[in-house]
Amino acid sequence: MTGLSLILVLLSSLTHSTWNLLLKRSGNKEMFVWWMLVSASILLAPVGGALLWLYPIPPPGWWLLLASSVLEICYVILLGRGYARGDLSLVYPVARGIGPMLVPILAVLTLGERIELPAILGIASITIGIYTVSWWGRFGSILRQPTALLKDSGTRYAILTGLTITLYSLVDKKGVEYIQPFLYIYLIALGSAIGLTPYMLRNYGPASLGRELRLNIRSIVAAGILFFVAYGLVLTAFSLSRVSYVAPAREVGIVIGVLMGVFILKESFGRGRLLGSGFIVLGLTLIALSP
Repeated sequence: MTGLSLILVLLSSLTHSTWNLLLKRSGNKEMFVWWMLVSASILLAPVGGALLWLYPIPPPGWWLLLASSVLEICYVILLGRGYARGDLSLVYPVARGIGPMLVPILAVLTLGERIELPAILGIASITIGIYTVSWWGRFGSILRQPTALLKDSGTRYAILTGLTITLYSLVDKKGVEYIQPFLYIYLIALGSAIGLTPYMLRNYGPASLGRELRLNIRSIVAAGILFFVAYGLVLTAFSLSRVSYVAPAREVGIVIGVLMGVFILKESFGRGRLLGSGFIVLGLTLIALSP
């Protein structure tokens, strides 16, 4: 993994964790994310227009944009339903842990990437770290009744969310071969905002959506800009390095999120979070040192 890619991933993780902190503090998560996409689409329209003029998109790029936008819409809906039906401590690690496990395998099979041994160990360490942070103290009950996870509807939605993350990571890797990364994420935000609008209006109505905007307009605008920056940076990293390295490495954002939770939200920092964060940092180091 190149030094520049590592810096981009770290900056992306910081901005991603920051907008997720704003999301965590919000009331209705689905409405907040939709308004975030809408605000990014409106505020950054001049940037998107300029980039589109400077970097015309060839036909394959439009198809990849369409596929990624559809997957992004599925991601928002599935994750929201997972959080609504299951515990955060179960849904989050399943949703975020599947990608680092599957993306490298599928990248080798579909994109012809090669993964070096240190990176394999790093990917495994990051995956272990994700589940350690979230499931510390519960491993015994989970191992005794692993099928109980699948009986939980929230976990089933989390699995579908993880598969969606895997697919859009692979699509985005190909997408940035045809489209400038920041233009790519702007058009995905625009397409996702438009595609989600009927769903949001049907489920919440204009009055509830308007109230969410009035209550959280500053956080929504800030999150929209941070979303654009975070994903633009990681897409740039995709264009410079292997997706099998970048996709797991970006999960270092979990460590940043843990630190934000401790110092900003005053959450506890137990042994599980400490150990899991150590695994994630070790994994990132191994990936960073891999050729």
